[in-house]
Amino acid sequence: MPGADVERVEIEERAGAAWFRAMRRGDFAAAWRASDAVLRAHAGVPCWNRPRHEQWVWDGTPLDGRRVLVRCYHGLGDTLQFIRYAPLVKAIAAGVAVWTQPQLIPLLRTVGGIDHLLPLHDGECEAEYDVDVEVMELAHVFRSTVDDLPNRVPYLHADPAPLAKDGRLAVGLVWRAGDWDERRSVPFPLLAPLAGIPGVALHLLQRGDALAEAPDGFGVVSGSDDVTECARVMRALDLVVTVDSMPAHLAGALGVPVWTLLHADCDWRWMDARDGSPWYPTMRLFRQPRAGEWEPVIARVADRLRAMAARRQPSRGGRGGRRRSAIVSP
Repeated sequence: MPGADVERVEIEERAGAAWFRAMRRGDFAAAWRASDAVLRAHAGVPCWNRPRHEQWVWDGTPLDGRRVLVRCYHGLGDTLQFIRYAPLVKAIAAGVAVWTQPQLIPLLRTVGGIDHLLPLHDGECEAEYDVDVEVMELAHVFRSTVDDLPNRVPYLHADPAPLAKDGRLAVGLVWRAGDWDERRSVPFPLLAPLAGIPGVALHLLQRGDALAEAPDGFGVVSGSDDVTECARVMRALDLVVTVDSMPAHLAGALGVPVWTLLHADCDWRWMDARDGSPWYPTMRLFRQPRAGEWEPVIARVADRLRAMAARRQPSRGGRGGRRRSAIVSP
């Protein structure tokens, strides 16, 4: 590896470590200084040979008065979290195009500040633009701090689904995240304390193979592989309880009360030693006390649910078992 490349890699590694430490303690200004160092090191260096989610896009060019292309190269949850910046981009740019995951397009049509939505695909983007930026780089562009994050919710919008409810607290549940980080997932047997809490009706938002882990009678299957339909279901619920995965960001962006379950060494965006999130005003964080210990987390959630249900007016509705769908006709 040529000497200049070695130096760039070293700068990137040092700056990356400094960035993560700064973000974990909520010192965004220090994180942006680290990001600036990476920008300088990458100046004029192509990155298109890297996997898409590892590519840097923004080169520091101001967005003011320019046609801006926002590329969504990371996960669905990342897009949902950072698309909040679209109105800020629109306020200074000549136009805003968002190149995003196709399954998010119907929901992102409800976000202000976007002139054009295009489905992300392999190959070149069809949009005409003067400057491009990855959606997760927008916090750096605007030099956000913990105190001035654009965190007014909802910034995504969906009409509530006609959910079958019986007066109990309607709680959505997601226990398994993506396979790439098993630490984020809660083994299903540990969820047993959440079953049968008086006054609580569980709605299973989990999708994929993990849904089969839930026995009949544990809850009502209410999830959907359609992100917009999932958003509609969430809007009809009283609360969402989820591991660190896309549903947490979806609920937070919709302004739905959400409890996010975090492993001990959680992602930088949740920072350290916080019960709430500056990104999402309706979110509360439940953290493992030590690595791998989900039992205390679930016990806290169960206690909070009992207290919430006890404060509600007693329901006269029937209890019902697990059904294949909680959606009823209007």
